[in-house]
Amino acid sequence: MTQDPPSSPLPFTMPDLWADKRERAIRGVEPLAVRMRPRSLDEFAGQQHILAPGKLLWRMLQAEKAGAGKGGGGGGGGGGGGALTSIILHGPPGTGKTTLAELIARHTNRHFERENASSVGVARIREIGDLARQRLQNDGRRTVLFLDEIHRFSRAQQDVLLADVERGVITLIGATTENPLFAVNSALVSRSTLFRLNALTENEIIDVLRRAIADPDRGYGNLNIRADDDALRVWAIKCDGDARRALTALEVAVLSSQSLAGGPQENGHALPGTVLLDPRSDAGRAGGARMERGPEETPREAPAGTRSEEIGPILIDRAAAEDSIQQKAAAYDHTGDGHYDAASAMIKSVRGSDPDAAIYWIAMMLEAGEDVRFIARRLAILASEDIGNADPRGIMVAAACWELVERIGMPEARIILAQCATYLALAPKSNAAYNAINEAIDDVREGRTIAVPSHIKDGNVRKAAQMSEGAHRSEAYAYAHTDGLRTSDRGVGMVGTQDYLGVNKAYYRPTDFGAEKLLKERLEEIHRLRRGHSAAEQ
Repeated sequence: MTQDPPSSPLPFTMPDLWADKRERAIRGVEPLAVRMRPRSLDEFAGQQHILAPGKLLWRMLQAEKAGAGKGGGGGGGGGGGGALTSIILHGPPGTGKTTLAELIARHTNRHFERENASSVGVARIREIGDLARQRLQNDGRRTVLFLDEIHRFSRAQQDVLLADVERGVITLIGATTENPLFAVNSALVSRSTLFRLNALTENEIIDVLRRAIADPDRGYGNLNIRADDDALRVWAIKCDGDARRALTALEVAVLSSQSLAGGPQENGHALPGTVLLDPRSDAGRAGGARMERGPEETPREAPAGTRSEEIGPILIDRAAAEDSIQQKAAAYDHTGDGHYDAASAMIKSVRGSDPDAAIYWIAMMLEAGEDVRFIARRLAILASEDIGNADPRGIMVAAACWELVERIGMPEARIILAQCATYLALAPKSNAAYNAINEAIDDVREGRTIAVPSHIKDGNVRKAAQMSEGAHRSEAYAYAHTDGLRTSDRGVGMVGTQDYLGVNKAYYRPTDFGAEKLLKERLEEIHRLRRGHSAAEQ
């Protein structure tokens, strides 16, 4: 994949004698995570669910390379030739969305343009489209436009781009950490194939780190680095599947150790790919890696011209690894999928009677800075929806939890939330009340409205109706405490004998669990008494 030279109004341009030097200067300050980006699909870590032989994206790329159509695919909505449609890559940070887009363009020999949807303007989109058409007309080469943060793409930007995407002039590759079905414009989603990129596994992260340590051109293969398995495992765990974060931690550990020891130098300058840090800086103190030396040696600055092999191996142990990556940040978006996924996981864990899982998801939300009142609200709703009358104390525990969380706040609120969640997880479960109100609401919305039986209408309404011309004398209201039927000692006391709904319909069906079993027995007794009373009247 090569970038086309920028267009110029001049008929010819003088060669830039300093371009290589400037390019080397830019490459010299690139962080390790940028230098170690895969150069081919074979080097790409993870995502075998879409890139393994036989999977969809692999098939699309193979068909494209085999010449399914000259220059490759257009938009999902049309455009001739090519197996590669416009695509949207979504998933957590550090999973390779940008890198994969570049590799796709390189694999299909397309010109690659990269923009951020939040900053690219309409004029720039038009310019990209014009250049793409010229490129296609002049040499038959198509263009990939990579849009990072595509969920921020405005409707005005979209309208300018859609025509070229639909005609196949531009192949759009979007990237987002959000759920594209909710966050991305539906017009773009309908014209694209969606691919989810998953967080890398621990073993995949370790492979990426080992490759960086061994690579002499882009990584630290020219240095004698000894990172033990525990150190690699710490990075693999704490990065949460984010390869960029793991590589940054490796870089901090290596560079800070070089800074403290003087670093490998040549002619008074750092060797290529080496950045020396001031030991007094935060990064210099954060490393923790140490240079191996004899027991009598003291740290000293390496003289100019010292090669890496002359300084000795850089040892990175578990402690050094933990220092270099610092506190793990929970992969959590307070307004996006992470927020709702974690809350959903907590609710389903309590509903499934797994207190350990419920505690973990609460801990994750708390560590990510979630509002404790949000967690308490969800537990209160759950107490009514999923525990209900099987344990009426559940909703009281949840209400007390909510009130105390409001009053106390963090960090002590974590204890109250844990107590509430574990109680609810191990309480008897019933969703009978939840089902009852939902069924009744469905009937109100979809069925014919049931009139209130006259004998249970408001007293003034009944009196006015009876005084009206042509009114029929209605049944009088029977006061349940005096005119009702007596139940057993375990029952409700007195049962009204009249019809309170007007139709034969049952919504509440209590279960046999917990305290609701007694309610079920009471309801069955009420039904028996009413049926007997009706039969006796007939």
